[in-house]
Amino acid sequence: MPLAPAPSAGPGQGRAELARVNPKDFAPPVTRLLVFLATAFLAAAATAVAQPRLRADTVEANDKERTARASGGAELRDADFLLSADEIVYSYADGRATATGRVVLTRGASRILADRLVYSIRDGSFTADRVRLGQPPAFVEAASATGTRKEAVLRQARITYGEPAPWQPTWTADTLVYQSDGRIRSEGSRIGVGHLQPVPLPHFQHNLKQSLDATVSVTGGLRRSLGLFIDAIALAPVADGIQAGAEAGIFTNRGLMVGPALRYAREDETASVTGSLRTGAIRDHGERGVDLLGRPVSATRAYAEWLHTQTLASGLDLNAQVNWWRDSEVIRDFRPRDFFAVQTPDSFLEAVQSGNGWYFSVFSRLQPNSFHRVQERLPELRFDLMPSALGGGVYQRGEASFALLREDPLTSGPLAPATGKSLRSRRLDAYYGIERPLTAGDWFAFTPVAGGRFTHYASTQGAATNGGTTRVLGEVGFDAAVRSSGTFAYRNDAWRIDGLRHLLTPRLSYRDIPAIDQGRARIPAIDREAFATYLQPLGLGDRRNLDELQPTHTLRLGLDNILQARDRSGAVRDLVILNLANDFRLRRRAGERTTSETHAELSVAPAPWLQVDVYQSVDPRSLALREFNSGLTLRNGRDWSVRFANNFLRREIEDYMIEGRRRLNEAYEAIGRLHYDARRRRFNEQSYGVAQNLGNTWLVSYTVSLYSGRRRESSFGFGVQVDTVRF
Repeated sequence: MPLAPAPSAGPGQGRAELARVNPKDFAPPVTRLLVFLATAFLAAAATAVAQPRLRADTVEANDKERTARASGGAELRDADFLLSADEIVYSYADGRATATGRVVLTRGASRILADRLVYSIRDGSFTADRVRLGQPPAFVEAASATGTRKEAVLRQARITYGEPAPWQPTWTADTLVYQSDGRIRSEGSRIGVGHLQPVPLPHFQHNLKQSLDATVSVTGGLRRSLGLFIDAIALAPVADGIQAGAEAGIFTNRGLMVGPALRYAREDETASVTGSLRTGAIRDHGERGVDLLGRPVSATRAYAEWLHTQTLASGLDLNAQVNWWRDSEVIRDFRPRDFFAVQTPDSFLEAVQSGNGWYFSVFSRLQPNSFHRVQERLPELRFDLMPSALGGGVYQRGEASFALLREDPLTSGPLAPATGKSLRSRRLDAYYGIERPLTAGDWFAFTPVAGGRFTHYASTQGAATNGGTTRVLGEVGFDAAVRSSGTFAYRNDAWRIDGLRHLLTPRLSYRDIPAIDQGRARIPAIDREAFATYLQPLGLGDRRNLDELQPTHTLRLGLDNILQARDRSGAVRDLVILNLANDFRLRRRAGERTTSETHAELSVAPAPWLQVDVYQSVDPRSLALREFNSGLTLRNGRDWSVRFANNFLRREIEDYMIEGRRRLNEAYEAIGRLHYDARRRRFNEQSYGVAQNLGNTWLVSYTVSLYSGRRRESSFGFGVQVDTVRF
């Protein structure tokens, strides 16, 4: 295939050019790459090259050897492909180009740099030395590379996440193989930071069409109870959708805590699964104290936490959560911020099959720990019928369940129950209810409701412990609502308001459930009433404290207010939400008043920089405040934000909190938190610190904390925490 030389040009006389090369066409692979490696090689190897041109300051053609040598800013290009170098030798006998000196191979957004590259236009094969390439957010270096249209092999490869810098995540591999379908595999891999790669990954596989998730979190500092400490968790991808690693902590006053960790996530058209595992074990040689029950804490301490969510098939879901703590204080001592968010660990397994308007579930709640009382279900089988039309405007709903219940007492310590009894129950329960909405236009709705609940206990307690008991309950009542609205031609450019609408909905609900406490003395009270300050559900079908039902003959009055704003684009947002509710008890239990507290919920969000949330309950007769919780958030984009909050419960809690941050520059921001206990007149917590964004990869927080009043935690703490911003 001869080359037709263009008019020759010597140095200083313009660019020389050789044209007319017609290699075999081939299609490009359709793979969007997330990270690193031989992306550009394969893309270029599969490029359809039509009429490439060879240009340079000097172009010399050798008809005898059937080659052309271009030097001085040499370029071989077509519409989609550009190869530039100090020198390019093109052999039109076999369609092979050899580029040396500052080689750059470019196709679209992909670019390869090399010291030397040999590329065959006919079959797309190549070899290269001293390779550099990248596609955000990764940068790749390799001693050499070879490949074809289907596969690229890089040897002695080094991948840096982000721009190369001493603190950036790095990954090295003796051999790295990339396939055109987006799959990669490596041999002799190690991961780390900068020039240090301490974590081995002997065999690694991954599909680049999926996200390459990695997690690195490091916390260090000084606390009186722990001494100097550093705690790190690192997870790296080991297979498609699976990241594995370990968590290790060194505490000078305690010892070494270490355990494996895992995170997984996979998804296809019919199924998906996500989950995580976190563990730790330590031989604690520090001051351990006593546990929640007053028992001495053992030196052998450990924990395991597993979360799992899975869709097995269409409509079939599986959820699991297991929290095993060897003692009640292990998380509090070593991970205090996690402990104060969840102080009572829960463990359960649940499978749910959903259908057209129904759910069937198998639910088990377990108690792997010995320091909390748990209402165990071993298991509970449950069927739920969602509200559905029967005809004639009548709607039905229902549920049925069978449960094996168990609750064991706390066996020792000053907080153990006085009775020390174990409770067991086999319960069959069913509820069925109907309702018939009656409406007048779109402003009025009145819905009579009626329902019945059947509950059978196969075992009871009390005088006759050898027999069962059956309870049959019925309910009647109604739900009524009157809806009204008004619009106002109000405009405020500063608040981006171009019209207001007020929605006002008074509500009235009534329920009468006669003889609701029948047989209560013989029923093992496992599912009992939990402490709550909010109004509880009225309907018999919504009760969860089945073993400790209370008399109900109640009228509930509510008032919902929503003030909405429209902006110039026509979008509508809620400016103010105010809901009020009050119960009038026509039948009362001992110690109850006829009228409940008036409950109010307020939310105000007039602009993106302002958010106000308030909840309060007030005695309507004396106007005494029983509970008041509030939060006020102010923010100015990314520059600063501050939140003021309080929690007040009469004779129990009176706390005030302030949290804020202030951006100092592109890399640093100041953070702070104050928690004041007004009843004890002390600051429970004071935290001051600085957060640093390091290379848009790491978020480093430096914090000094002062504590008061806590029994186990140190009064002073200094911490450094490192988290990944993005991987």
